[in-house]
Amino acid sequence: MENNTGGFSEAGLRRVRDVLTRHVETGKIPGLVAMVSRGEDSYVETLGTMRAEGGTPMRRDAIFRMASVSKPVTVAAAMVLLDECRFHLDDPVDPWLPELADRQVLRAADGPLDDTVPARRPITVRDLLSSTFGLGVDLTLMGSPIMTEVLDRANYNPDVGPAPEPDKWMRRLGELPLSYQPGERWQYELSHDVLGVLVARVSGQSFESFLRERIFEPLGMKDTGFHVPADQMHRMGPSYTPDPQTGEFIVWDEAEGGRYSSPPAFQHGGGGLVSTVDDYHAYFRMLLNQGMHGSERILSRPAVELMTTNRLTPEQQADRNTLAKNNVHLSFGQGQQGGWGFGMAVRTYRGDYAPVGQFGWDGGTGTTAYADPSNRLTGILFTPVGLSTPDPAWLIHDFWTAIYQALDD
Repeated sequence: MENNTGGFSEAGLRRVRDVLTRHVETGKIPGLVAMVSRGEDSYVETLGTMRAEGGTPMRRDAIFRMASVSKPVTVAAAMVLLDECRFHLDDPVDPWLPELADRQVLRAADGPLDDTVPARRPITVRDLLSSTFGLGVDLTLMGSPIMTEVLDRANYNPDVGPAPEPDKWMRRLGELPLSYQPGERWQYELSHDVLGVLVARVSGQSFESFLRERIFEPLGMKDTGFHVPADQMHRMGPSYTPDPQTGEFIVWDEAEGGRYSSPPAFQHGGGGLVSTVDDYHAYFRMLLNQGMHGSERILSRPAVELMTTNRLTPEQQADRNTLAKNNVHLSFGQGQQGGWGFGMAVRTYRGDYAPVGQFGWDGGTGTTAYADPSNRLTGILFTPVGLSTPDPAWLIHDFWTAIYQALDD
């Protein structure tokens, strides 16, 4: 435990430690790294081991697979280009992403792929930023022709091999009709991968090199990227997806020779980053500081405000609420914040300990990162256990409850 406890009660922080320790002692969570800060004060907890069978203790600088906690960072690259007027929110994406021009839209979202009508308008930058461009991973469409194709072509399953390089990936995506009209409905995941391609084509750099130059290096995020260098691989442990029936640890990805051991052909903005708690803390603190990192401006204040406040219409938000509340058995209660900004959830109603205005997201590999402007609070918790069972979700919920009960004002 390393901490300066300003803003948290000593008894409250002891409870945080006790709650996290209890989860590790169940044997369901091999190890974790947690970091909380308020104002200038921070508290770090490192518990357990890197591997399920024990051995090397977990370390503060452990490198984790971010999964969907990549999304809030991916969007920052697009916002840099927006700040520089390299494109506008309501520009059609056709000049840079011709694969998405002249869209056809399914007459019925769950209908046959050849029963379509022309899109009412082009897809815009805004549609990609707000996850409303017309395609995505959609629990309401599971088993439908379009969802089957999306899962096969675009939201690639790492178990069947890596995604192809960006141009081929875009071509395959462009062969599909949209499930909804552009701007109509919030759908998860795919827009962030498309944004990575957009940033690369507009900037003339790879997506990762743009992120590194404009976000990672200025923020000192030296351990964030799309793969782990060989000389740092000892800091990454395996990633587990426990068997949903037995809870037995199954290695989803080993560090050495695994999915993150070499640069990928496709830099997956929706979920491809690896990082550390300190790196992600720097990023979320920058958002809390309205785009500033020390004396350096990374993003404009209005750009941060656009990212971290609700961007959905009442109808879109109603769809997202319904999805979260009717699928708690699949999401273990995650995703019930109400709103969505650019690349992250934004709380629009108070459903638990966190107040309205808290922003951030969770990852399917057992990661969570949020910031709370009203309490000047940042919280990050990384584990190596994927959400194939409720255990890492329960840990995440308890982490946030414990942090908020420790507030001392």
